[in-house]
Amino acid sequence: MTTPYYIVYEDRLRDNMKKLRHVAEEADVKIIMAFKANALWKTFPVIKEYFQSSTASSLNEMKLSLDYLGNDVHAYCPVYTEKTFPEFLKGSSHITFNSLSQYEKFRGQIEDWNNNHPEHIVSPGLRVNPKCSVIETDLYNPCVPGSRFGENAEALREGLPSGIDGLHFHALCESSSYDLEKVLEAFKAQYGHLLPHIKWLNMGGGHLITRKDYDTDHLISLLKELHKEYPHLQLIMEPGSAFTWQTGDLVTEVLDVVEDAGIKTAIIDASFACHMPDCLEMPYRPRILEALSDDSYSPNIYRLGGNSCLSGDYVGDWKFESPLKAGDRLTLMDMNHYTTVKTNMFNGIQHPSIWFKPSVGDPILLKEFTYDDYRDRMD
Repeated sequence: MTTPYYIVYEDRLRDNMKKLRHVAEEADVKIIMAFKANALWKTFPVIKEYFQSSTASSLNEMKLSLDYLGNDVHAYCPVYTEKTFPEFLKGSSHITFNSLSQYEKFRGQIEDWNNNHPEHIVSPGLRVNPKCSVIETDLYNPCVPGSRFGENAEALREGLPSGIDGLHFHALCESSSYDLEKVLEAFKAQYGHLLPHIKWLNMGGGHLITRKDYDTDHLISLLKELHKEYPHLQLIMEPGSAFTWQTGDLVTEVLDVVEDAGIKTAIIDASFACHMPDCLEMPYRPRILEALSDDSYSPNIYRLGGNSCLSGDYVGDWKFESPLKAGDRLTLMDMNHYTTVKTNMFNGIQHPSIWFKPSVGDPILLKEFTYDDYRDRMD
């Protein structure tokens, strides 16, 4: 296969689905897939065997679910518009509003819809801000001071406006069950008086349930306790990364090696800025299959440079057993969740193809990008 290319493995994907289904069944919680972390719809036939519900933050995400995953779409947008909201009504089962003002703006449309479509009742909810920060990177922290996400507790001291069925909070990012426990404590302290009056509680995303060190037993216990406190509540979680965590890689090739100020850079045929943007935004350094461990000794130390003209399109450093040279292949691991949905075509750089490795048989090409894809984005 010609580099660069993403490759997603069915076996790894199914392992994640089984872990998530186990939690869903044991804890009596509805787990729904977040499109912001995974929109690779040609893999949805596998996911659909386990889960058919989703969370969507745009009309395009909603339509993708209706076409390829399922009709149980939980919509949330920071703002809805007069143009988009009627479509959300037609395609969603739940609609969460970011503020009381947004709910009041569209409240009448929801009431009219539900009165005229008893076969398709839309359940409205309100996002709230528990103001409990357990995330170190502000870029991914919905509870950072000054956050635009969710209604504050002060506005809900006297209760919820009529018609609100559920509450939603999202305060995690690749977090543990113990982080969720802290957020739940803060949430109940501020909004607990509202829980007897709603039907469902959506605990948002960021639950990295499929990470090896995630304590699923603790999570199940935590959710069971929540059920005991509020047995009438339907509990909902929308993990993003957990669905496709460590299910795919990005395979690249070294094109050249340059050196300046004692720093050796291997320039690859992919780009961090274009094809792995979270590496620069988080930032983080991905694992490379062919690299040595960080505690190994080796004089062969390299940073990797992307093939765009952005000066900061590089990440490092890694150690290798032998000097890198043009033609060497490098496998950047865990490049499926969030990565494939956040790619861009800056500089018109050739986009990696996407492959799927079924449990049995040879890899299958899902998508190969051409000049037409670049050109037609501006058509």
